Amino acid sequence: MSSSRSRSRSPYIIDELVVSAHQTAAGIIWRWRTEIAALLTLTAALAALSRAIPLPWSAACLGGLVVVVLAVPHSRRFAWRRVLCVLARHRLHRLFYNEPRLHTRSGRLPLVLWIRPIKVGERARILCRAGICGEDFDDNAAEIAAACYARDARITRNPRWSHLVTVDIIRRDTLAAQASVPSLLPGLPGPSPAASGRDLADTRQ
Repeated sequence: MSSSRSRSRSPYIIDELVVSAHQTAAGIIWRWRTEIAALLTLTAALAALSRAIPLPWSAACLGGLVVVVLAVPHSRRFAWRRVLCVLARHRLHRLFYNEPRLHTRSGRLPLVLWIRPIKVGERARILCRAGICGEDFDDNAAEIAAACYARDARITRNPRWSHLVTVDIIRRDTLAAQASVPSLLPGLPGPSPAASGRDLADTRQ
């Protein structure tokens, strides 16, 4: 009786409800919404095709469509970058949950508003809860990069709204040399890929 009375007097009832919903079915569905939506879409497409042709042929058609998407370079890159976005969102969520400095004392996690692919990796816009700031993300940039299987992570705080943080997950170096040019002089080796990348970066600065 006393515990329920103290809970009703708590000024942070909403925070307690959000934390308790983290492990509920609604919280799990929200975290896996992309995968669930993809599964429901494939199931609906399979059911629609099975009305016109037999079920094995329907499955074969969907499988062929997936093979075509993976075979075409442009669509394969498009799909793979979206897969990396989903992976990064899950890994960020796991890091927020495990790292004490990246969630509040009551257990509320930062909210990933959106995440999209960029040329060097992924970019995530994150809403900080009360008690979390952009400096906390700066202190954990190395942990964010490691959690997302990336080479680096760059943190940018919104110049107007300090509770909004942008995390750039760096996976590729667009200034790196793609091929080495052999030397035209006999007996002299061509430039190394690392040196070519540095020269190209110097010329672009």
